[in-house]
Amino acid sequence: MVAGPYTAGGADAVRRAANLRMLNEAALAVFRRGHVPVIGVNMALPVIEAGGGFDEVMMPLSLALAERCDACLRVGGESAGADAEVERFRAAGKVVWFKVDEVPDVG
Repeated sequence: MVAGPYTAGGADAVRRAANLRMLNEAALAVFRRGHVPVIGVNMALPVIEAGGGFDEVMMPLSLALAERCDACLRVGGESAGADAEVERFRAAGKVVWFKVDEVPDVG
């Protein structure tokens, strides 16, 4: 899982788009190292667009996804949501990385 800021600090639409781009670029780097990356916001946004409320869906879905992943890559700046995802991984004794270049190749 790639965890990082999306709406942190009351981000406007431009900032949210930049944050999502950063998350997706990190996911691409993880993929190129042989892993299957997922991002909570990418899972949640279509559900929210279908009529689910942001607060109803975003973090509950992201945290549920975190419980099903093997490891986490934390990117970007401050984010209470991303920090909550990281805590799920740590509580389960799973690996958390903080830089893309630290993600190991699979092979």
